[in-house]
Amino acid sequence: MAKDVIVACDFAGQSAVEEFLDLFERQETKPFVKIGMELFYASGPQIVRQIKDRGHRIFLDLKLHDIPNTVRRTMAVLSELGVDMCNVHAAGTIEMMNAAREGLTCAEGTRPILIAVTQLTSTDEVRMRDELLINEPLERVVAAYAANARESGLDGVVCSPLEAAGVHEACGAEFLAVTPGIRFAEGDDDQRRVMTPRAAREAGSDYIVVGRPITQAKDPVAAYKECLSDFCGEN
Repeated sequence: MAKDVIVACDFAGQSAVEEFLDLFERQETKPFVKIGMELFYASGPQIVRQIKDRGHRIFLDLKLHDIPNTVRRTMAVLSELGVDMCNVHAAGTIEMMNAAREGLTCAEGTRPILIAVTQLTSTDEVRMRDELLINEPLERVVAAYAANARESGLDGVVCSPLEAAGVHEACGAEFLAVTPGIRFAEGDDDQRRVMTPRAAREAGSDYIVVGRPITQAKDPVAAYKECLSDFCGEN
């Protein structure tokens, strides 16, 4: 599967995201975009349909984590939105991930890419141990969660680019590593396990999720193209 950059459209409402996407209206390449909880809860399901109508692929990032029956039924609703990728929390167990896959699958057997969040990139091993009471090494936890996701029939996981190689080693080259925590240069932010686009490519990431380095750049189109070039080798 070809590598790609997913732009995190973490905006507070519809007008802000429309203003951002207008910058790409005349561009030959329309970015693959992520709609997260903030935008989805502010604008509702119609924002997904409107962005799809603009020609963008969509990663719907709602990180479902609930009892299996609730997740199954929710995924059945989300399957009607025409998204290209969505996710759950791997901590919800194999049973929950199986239910998510079943709910997302249409009658004809097709479904979007389904991935599972392992550990958030804002979490480090100290916090995982002291606050979550998980005493295994972070890399081992991520690999184990990825193995559970693969057993559930999912297509990949969300992880730090630092763990992408370990995910592929545990689950195979075709199992997707979707990696946030991408920065053009080091800086203060709320993510602790980060990497540049070029380094993420070399580390084995299949998709990178990039937010503020593109959306808050002085020239977002130029920043997006730079990211594509670094990660995908595109101009």
